[in-house]
Amino acid sequence: MQKKSKWAVTGLGVVLASTLLSGSVFAFGDIDKDAGRSQILHLKELGIVRGDGSGLFKPKGPVTASTAVTLLVNGFKLNIDNLRFIKEPKASDYFTAIKDDAPYAEAFMIAQLNGLDLPKDIQPGASVTREQFAHWLFQALSTKGEYAWTDQYVILNDEKSVNQAYMGSIQRLVIADIAALDAKQNFRPQDVITRSEAAVMLDKALSFVEKTKPIEPLPQATWLGDVQLTTESYSADVKKVTLSAEVGHPGYGIEIAGIDFKDKQATIRYRVIEPDPDMMYPQVVTTVKVSAYIDAAYTPVLGGQEGISTSPAKPAKPADGGGASSSTGFPIAE
Repeated sequence: MQKKSKWAVTGLGVVLASTLLSGSVFAFGDIDKDAGRSQILHLKELGIVRGDGSGLFKPKGPVTASTAVTLLVNGFKLNIDNLRFIKEPKASDYFTAIKDDAPYAEAFMIAQLNGLDLPKDIQPGASVTREQFAHWLFQALSTKGEYAWTDQYVILNDEKSVNQAYMGSIQRLVIADIAALDAKQNFRPQDVITRSEAAVMLDKALSFVEKTKPIEPLPQATWLGDVQLTTESYSADVKKVTLSAEVGHPGYGIEIAGIDFKDKQATIRYRVIEPDPDMMYPQVVTTVKVSAYIDAAYTPVLGGQEGISTSPAKPAKPADGGGASSSTGFPIAE
């Protein structure tokens, strides 16, 4: 069997075909009157953009797909260091028009594996529209965490021209002031994005990530507390195993998800049953129980919780000191 190995990304310190990321380290001579001058210079300080090799940035020039993808991968420091592969991944595994020896091939592969919605037949030299770049930019930004977005909708005068698959990304970028509308409230989604426009949007997105704290992931809710396993003899050949747990109100229940029999141990897995959403329950901590019957030759072991059952739980009835009880396992006549 072939051994799995981790393929470390060597970085994108190669000579890139994209002129946006190559060239002179000196100041650009053609951006003094450009609206994106400060953002372009900031990205230059970060080593993300470097001009065209002749001291010019060409801010009004079009952005190609290879330039856009490389810009986003470098800007957001995307990588695949946390992924493992059976074989070394190649760009040709994901794209039909990206040659594996192209200087931008690694960037396309990394972008794809980080969730950027790149077409399989994408042409590296094709011009990128404003809506395409915005969509990819938002997806790259989203790799940095989940952010809270205000629940509003910005009306675009030209929204009929927007690909609806991209509208959510555009809306969030406009709301966050990463993307801007023109004086007529147009986004110009089908226009080819310029190098200056791409630089401005990227710089604002990086600033957003730096200044905005992602939402902390909520701990997985279990609704079950102090889960206990008890055993009693049912007969000479059978054991009765009972799981008990505390829940926030009697609408919740517990059921056995499965029993794994191995090496003379019976591992009991369980899950919570959600309450009926159409019912109202007193907010009283309640003990719920469920029982199963196993061969007496096996030692019962408490397993883990496995998800949630959407079947409403039966209201808890007082049993053994206020608990709810049910049973599962092979049929036993009591």
